[in-house]
Amino acid sequence: MHTHIRRTIRLLTVLAMCTVGAGAAAGCGTTEAHHGDAEARSTEPAPQPGARARQVADAWAGSKAAEAWHEGYYPMEAVVQPPENGLRSAADRRAYETGNFDLRGKLPSAPHKSGHVRWKSGSSLTTPLMEAEKAYKTLDRDSSPGPRLTVTGARLGEMTVVTTRGPATVPAWLFTVEGYAGPLKRAAVSPSKPPAPPIKPLGQEEVPTDVLAPLGGLTEVSKDSRSITVVATHGSCDDGPTVGVLETSGSVVLSASAAGSEDGNCSSEMRGEKVSVELDRPVGERLVLDAFTGRPVPYSEWPRTSQSWS
Repeated sequence: MHTHIRRTIRLLTVLAMCTVGAGAAAGCGTTEAHHGDAEARSTEPAPQPGARARQVADAWAGSKAAEAWHEGYYPMEAVVQPPENGLRSAADRRAYETGNFDLRGKLPSAPHKSGHVRWKSGSSLTTPLMEAEKAYKTLDRDSSPGPRLTVTGARLGEMTVVTTRGPATVPAWLFTVEGYAGPLKRAAVSPSKPPAPPIKPLGQEEVPTDVLAPLGGLTEVSKDSRSITVVATHGSCDDGPTVGVLETSGSVVLSASAAGSEDGNCSSEMRGEKVSVELDRPVGERLVLDAFTGRPVPYSEWPRTSQSWS
């Protein structure tokens, strides 16, 4: 198993990166803060990454949480798809990425209260249907000056989304965009509520980030499912993040940490970096878990790192 670090660094706030996928659990800070915490803590040794990863894997194995997880709908890619053949100009791409939209026209009401998510295996899930207006508001996130995309209408249709259970056909709002023949698609159903994890998250007071840290999110799974890319964080007084992996029959547990931490006058800002982790076998439908939080790693859109499982 090898870890390859992509040196694509973005400066992120501590709050944005530390809370993604970790709930209220804290896990970021400066090296100086870690040193002070260590003096205030008891003399008990900090949990080691390997031991913690095994605890997380064992807690989820055969648990009710794992059973509930495998019955839910959790996207592993963006639930918004641009018009077929892509966007025609740099201005349109910028408007799409920043969420600069205008609505000209009336959006229809949902014809049903619920929709169906269907997998190739034949299994399905009934879930509430999102109104077109609400779906549009998830697109129109910005109101700044600059290029904009104009939506003139919508109709209910379908789209394919990669999920933790494989590709699924989901209800989608197909928005008509001015200047494009094909629609912009947005899933019309929300992800399932994640089950309560069978193990508690760690806290900053328990372990410093050079030993174990929370992940920022999962950004990509390779086509052969043998590689997963996650966002890991590190500070200004280290050599960057590393991500270890423990594979079991039912899970892939990732242990993130900052390498080469040094004492010094460190900034409190954290940097997010993409890290690709190679697996011994395809991830398939195995749970991808964060050793720090003890929870599944949520899909996040880089560099916004917005959670899809909220």
